[in-house]
Amino acid sequence: MPGFELFGELEKEQVQQVLDTGVLMRYGFDGLRNGQWKAKELEAAVAQRMQTQYCHAMSSGTAALTVALASAGIGAGDEVIMPTFTFVASFESILALGAVPILVDVDDTLTLDPKAVQSAITPKTKVVMPVHMCGSMADLGALRSLCDQYGLLLLEDACQAIGGSYMGKPLGSIGDLGCFSFDYVKTITCGEGGALITNKAEYYENAHAYSDHGHDHKGNDRGAEGHPFLGYNYRISELNAAVGCAQILRLDEFLEVQERNYRILRQAIHAVEGVTFRRVPEGGVENYSFLNFFLPTEAMARKVHKALADVGVDACFYWYDNNWHYYRKWQHLLQQHTLGKLPNEAKQGLQKPHGLDFSASDHWIGRTISCLVKLGWSRAEVETRALQMATAIKSVMEAQ
Repeated sequence: MPGFELFGELEKEQVQQVLDTGVLMRYGFDGLRNGQWKAKELEAAVAQRMQTQYCHAMSSGTAALTVALASAGIGAGDEVIMPTFTFVASFESILALGAVPILVDVDDTLTLDPKAVQSAITPKTKVVMPVHMCGSMADLGALRSLCDQYGLLLLEDACQAIGGSYMGKPLGSIGDLGCFSFDYVKTITCGEGGALITNKAEYYENAHAYSDHGHDHKGNDRGAEGHPFLGYNYRISELNAAVGCAQILRLDEFLEVQERNYRILRQAIHAVEGVTFRRVPEGGVENYSFLNFFLPTEAMARKVHKALADVGVDACFYWYDNNWHYYRKWQHLLQQHTLGKLPNEAKQGLQKPHGLDFSASDHWIGRTISCLVKLGWSRAEVETRALQMATAIKSVMEAQ
């Protein structure tokens, strides 16, 4: 991770095919295309790889989440349960529809705690949105059971975990809907892009129309198409989709490199006494894009993070202090700093987090360090990095 590290001739060839036609838009201009429909090609490839009936590509992972919610009729006042540890896009997509993000604790998977989810369910709850952060997944068996019990939608945000699996099924395909990001720093990239997958035709058809101003896409005259409901513009361009067409074909290649590098790093620090690793639910397989481990205390995690930086080990993240990925720095959400007025339902719903105790999340995230696993490292570079990491961590642990 990320896929741009291994850009090559296949990506160039796909993009050149679009440039040769001059048609950069995914819809219309049939006569000029010379048979090139890159967005459709990407969607077919993603659906096949993720073992789902349908895929719809869009302009970003955020767009995918927003459209996924809209496609299932989620709107003003509906509560969507999401984790305290995620990228801000999770709550942005919810608020874009006037729905209410309900923050819930994570556990040692670094994803939604099913017990905390059950405690947060109210008559207004409509969706449970697990976010498969840093390459691994939530306890999808428990969450699926809860959703079935309470009649809720399960929406998988698999934006950081494409290629992982649970009980033999690709992440994103277990829920009613699943979403991916193909932005510049994801395992596979379009530069900018995203996609939703589903097995429900209604959600797919709604998404296809909603993301293109409500076009029903019937007939072969775009200007004469109907608009059964309001929509917006979340379209992906043919140029971005072309990059994705190459990258999705290389996903398994990327996963193999990531796993090799991950295992070298993990083996090196596994021997350091006091280091433990995030729990992967039984039956789950990571996509190996991050190595995530715990230190015994928050103070030691801070010291280890600094020690790694001091010896030149880059791309290691201490999420507890991160501006974008953990609730502690989401003042703009919790204090409702917006340019326009929020719907009253969202404003009232956002009062809830102020009175909640997220110490369970703090317990895990405060002790977590996540190290990005890059695709571009040679084996020798990974082995050198592994030794540096183990030495730095051990030095902190032994100094206590």
